[in-house]
Amino acid sequence: MKSFLRGLGLCLIIVVGIAAWTVLPWPALLALAVLFALWMLLARTGRQAGSVTRVGVSTLPQRIGTSSVVVIGIAGVVAVLVSLLAMGVGYRETLSRSGSADTAIVLRGGSASEVSSVLDHASTTVIEQAPGIARDAAGKPIASPELVVAANLPLNDGSGDEGSVQVRGVGDQAWTLRPEVKIVAGRKFTPGLRELVVGKGAQHQFAGLAPGREIKLGSQTWTVAGVFESGNAMDSELWGDANVVADTYRRGSSRTSVFVRLTGAAAFDAFRAALSSDPRLQVDTSTTLDYFRKQSEGVTKAITIIGIVVGVIMGIGAVFGALNTMFATVAARAREIATLRAIGFRGLPVVVAVMLETMLLALLGGVIGGLLAWLVFNGYSASTLAQGTVGTLSFRLAVTPALFWTGLKWALAIGFIGGLFPAVRAARLPVTTALREL
Repeated sequence: MKSFLRGLGLCLIIVVGIAAWTVLPWPALLALAVLFALWMLLARTGRQAGSVTRVGVSTLPQRIGTSSVVVIGIAGVVAVLVSLLAMGVGYRETLSRSGSADTAIVLRGGSASEVSSVLDHASTTVIEQAPGIARDAAGKPIASPELVVAANLPLNDGSGDEGSVQVRGVGDQAWTLRPEVKIVAGRKFTPGLRELVVGKGAQHQFAGLAPGREIKLGSQTWTVAGVFESGNAMDSELWGDANVVADTYRRGSSRTSVFVRLTGAAAFDAFRAALSSDPRLQVDTSTTLDYFRKQSEGVTKAITIIGIVVGVIMGIGAVFGALNTMFATVAARAREIATLRAIGFRGLPVVVAVMLETMLLALLGGVIGGLLAWLVFNGYSASTLAQGTVGTLSFRLAVTPALFWTGLKWALAIGFIGGLFPAVRAARLPVTTALREL
């Protein structure tokens, strides 16, 4: 019964410790670390814990083989976890850069994305005349009725397989609306002709998209006029004249959305209210910042869940590796620990010393794993079918400081779990039995 209650108590400590470690913000964790350091400096038991820790750490080079099991295991967990989470961060950042608070997108009412929206010509004309829209030097409203369709192109991996790419039909104001879009090779398409400009991400993803090359879209042959770069989701698209794209795909004068530049972020509410109160329209309006943020939520959440599940599975293996290593360490140092207990060292300093040794190894593994993920995967190009689109989205993995910190927290949590039970065993080691061992 006593043994059961002791085990239950240790499990509760683990649950409470991990919950606090997960929920508490870094300033609170820093404050706890400062208090712990003061305890080790000023309290008698704290100084004893420091002495025992120094002895244990000094023997690590002699136990390099067993210690490396903990370090390598935790480094692997952190590297995989951070790399998977970096996919979600890179995907979200790519989409978030596609929007701003002073631009808006108008879709048919009830449409979750562009691909499910259809606006007739009369509606787009009314939207372009709404109040709050900025105007260019010639006095024209900076509004771009656009059409989104899907096309299949051969992938650039030499496999001969085809992938889906999003083709966007735009007008002249699309360039004014999105000043971040720059032609980096070739030229802009000529309105009225079957010409395209392709994003750098699409050019990397699909074959045959160099300036001057011809490709098949629908039943027509198109010429690639140039390559553009935007640094956001538009990099994964092909752009052509909206009227020509509509004729090729038999869409008539309809469009899927209208993008507008507002006179400022403060003008959005009045713009949305004007469209909502117009009886000729049934539309939904949002800032492009909110629109693209919502489009990223589903995929980002799925990637995060996958990363956590994989991290938990690998973390369990790392915990058992840490348990085996630290139990072996405690057994090897049984006489040393018993001697310390015999000359007056209490159980708490021994527990703290073993825990600190394990956490040090875990921290080292976390740093190695985080650096490995950053060196290999930060900026790595990837692509996936984007939510709310009909094509793949190219993006770059982003290993941010926040992800690095997340990896370290996982490493230290694994070290905490892997070191607690061996630490308690070391503190409860019978002194007389241990001293008799050879």
